[in-house]
Amino acid sequence: MQQYTSYILEQAKALLSINSPTGYTQKVSAYLMEEAARLGISAVQTVKGGVLFDLGGSDSDNAVFLEAHVDTLGAMVAEIKSNGRLRLDKLGGLNANNVEAENCTLYTRFGQEYEGTFQLCNPSIHVNLKYNDIARSFDTCELVLDEPVRSAADVRALGIDVGDIVCPDPRTVITRSGYIKSRFLDDKLSASILLGYAKYLKESGILPARRIYMHFTVFEEVGHGGAASVPAGVTEAISVDMGCVGDGLQCTEHQVSICAKDSGGPYHELVTTGLVRAAREAGVDYAIDIYPRYGSDVESTLSAGHDVRHGLIGPGVYASHGYERSHTDGVVNTFRLLQAYLG
Repeated sequence: MQQYTSYILEQAKALLSINSPTGYTQKVSAYLMEEAARLGISAVQTVKGGVLFDLGGSDSDNAVFLEAHVDTLGAMVAEIKSNGRLRLDKLGGLNANNVEAENCTLYTRFGQEYEGTFQLCNPSIHVNLKYNDIARSFDTCELVLDEPVRSAADVRALGIDVGDIVCPDPRTVITRSGYIKSRFLDDKLSASILLGYAKYLKESGILPARRIYMHFTVFEEVGHGGAASVPAGVTEAISVDMGCVGDGLQCTEHQVSICAKDSGGPYHELVTTGLVRAAREAGVDYAIDIYPRYGSDVESTLSAGHDVRHGLIGPGVYASHGYERSHTDGVVNTFRLLQAYLG
């Protein structure tokens, strides 16, 4: 198990180092295609930009479709202000409170990169007497470029325009005690777990009883990541995303979450019960929870009209959509649940 845990953590660091907010995912998809080639796994890139692995299996008419997304939260330039500062608009559910004072990278449409910091407008406490009273939003905060710009013309002269992509620094750290801290563990941590499971199947020579596909999607954060590219013969789709950690919930960062219901309604009874049974029989540390403000790839798969059973699992993640934290125990338990349920 240790070799696969180490590989998963290596892949998490690699994926997290590639900025990939929704709508700007070409580089991360290219990386996944390269990793598939290194592992000797059959993979194709979808028209939409996701990456589909085919791991083989005996029963192609009762196949399983695993989904994890590699698009993240981010922002886009909405306005170039007269003073050279940039008003941003969010991509996905990015919260201005969670990225105040964060270093960011701006990518222009034609390949230039610039650094900056997302700050409250007039952010000096010694100057702004209302500093503590201002609600943080994308109207009250702005991107301050690390360039000598004082006007909109100065900014445009750098090649920057409305629609350019802005990515907060993920700040990835793995502690000696096994905690994994970073923005965008949702869902690059689970994408890394799927890579680890793919590597395990390939190296062990195991032929699963059911054919297994993996779809690394690129539009989950805006609700249509898993809406397409479901191969023929798939009868079951499982989103491998994250389990929320917080008040009123059972899951911890050390467990794998099995979601019974979220904002899209209940997950399929046969799948959820099968996952719980597999976890119990294998001694996997798990928790069952309900996430009323959560949605997953697999629900867009259903909404697109695919006739499949569906489920949701993932390692426990604290401070979701903020500076998130999980633990290697949660990684291991998610990996072991995949082993127990699928072989």
